[in-house]
Amino acid sequence: MADRKATLQVDGNSIELPILTGTAGYDVIDVRTLGKHGYFTFDPGFLATGSCESKITYIDGDKGVLLHRGYPIEQLATDADYLEVCYMLIHGEAPTKEEYESFRSTITNHTMVHQGLHNFFNGFRRDSHPMAMLCAVTGALSSFYHDDLDINVPEQRVRSAYRLIAKMPTIAAMCYKHSIGQPFVYPRNNLSYSENFLNMMFSVPAEDYVVNPTVAKAMDRIFTLHADHEQNASTSTVRLAGSSGANPYACIAAGVASLWGPAHGGANEACLKMLAEIGSVDRIPEYIAKAKDKNDSFRLMGFGHRVYKNFDPRATVMRETCHEVLKELNVKDPLLDVAMELERIALEDDYFIERKLYPNVDFYSGIILKAIGIPTSMFTVIFAMSRTVGWISHWHEMLSEESQRIGRPRQLYTGESQRDFTPIKK
Repeated sequence: MADRKATLQVDGNSIELPILTGTAGYDVIDVRTLGKHGYFTFDPGFLATGSCESKITYIDGDKGVLLHRGYPIEQLATDADYLEVCYMLIHGEAPTKEEYESFRSTITNHTMVHQGLHNFFNGFRRDSHPMAMLCAVTGALSSFYHDDLDINVPEQRVRSAYRLIAKMPTIAAMCYKHSIGQPFVYPRNNLSYSENFLNMMFSVPAEDYVVNPTVAKAMDRIFTLHADHEQNASTSTVRLAGSSGANPYACIAAGVASLWGPAHGGANEACLKMLAEIGSVDRIPEYIAKAKDKNDSFRLMGFGHRVYKNFDPRATVMRETCHEVLKELNVKDPLLDVAMELERIALEDDYFIERKLYPNVDFYSGIILKAIGIPTSMFTVIFAMSRTVGWISHWHEMLSEESQRIGRPRQLYTGESQRDFTPIKK
């Protein structure tokens, strides 16, 4: 931390505020004492506010950098599997071989859910949205572990984290099976994390399901590339809920609810809807012209990113995986043809290149999920189960801080000033 101060001049008075420096990124002005002087900062959407101190994830949107615990996402997606990344996000360091095997074994042995949890699904309509079921059932997990919810005990927090990482794929697959009227499939301990999820999604009692290795690898990368993304809306939601002392399952359910918003977790689903609207390759020029027309409301979904102003580093890896899956499965789908032609245009057209509107991770992950056979209603569910480790890592980190306090944002009040109330009888 640098020993520097910023001076704020207000009505002839000077207020000194410390300037804090992290290991990377912008310096921040510490405004925690500003309220004592009669002022608050005003920053709707928290676009210029550092809400916490964290050692987990760093993003440089201008340079296209994403680091988890200091490790570049490109290296993790290529050289590590999802469970290695999970261990790293929770514990701060990459696991040794022995630590990894112990962690993998623990997660594998916790994938089964309590049989009583199956009864929750009987209360949902068959056409319930999978995210509605995921949100409700995740929160209900706390009722099965009420004797292990002391958030002040680090060991209990870690056990809760392990349970959530292990059980979210099982619950996600149950949401899907319920929506299509098929029986639930129990997890299998002889399969990897991604293989197990695919088996619970697609196997049926009447026949054997063989997991395609290329598809399993693609799923693992999708999990890895969505594991964490710094202080986004859902992560901030989990932190704020956790600051009140809420149990971990309630906090993760809050994160699921926040992610459900179309402005946050629904980007890859929106991309597929856009491809459906375009419909065929011969209509692409028409929609490219609409996208370039400032007076047209049409937007190309899956291109560019709010944070990454250069390129999305996750998309570089996901593009390679996307083409591997399409080649392996040889899927014949007009929408996938549209997607590939759009990708070609975006990488060659000066309009897209000058504005850095490159295909992002949502564009490629949506194509992969569709090619695998996962319905769009499940896209955000898979996002949520992938992001659970990021949420729970931030929750655990926050509660490990001695200075942690309940979140309490302020406001700029613009309502009526004080006035007298007239009883209705008068």
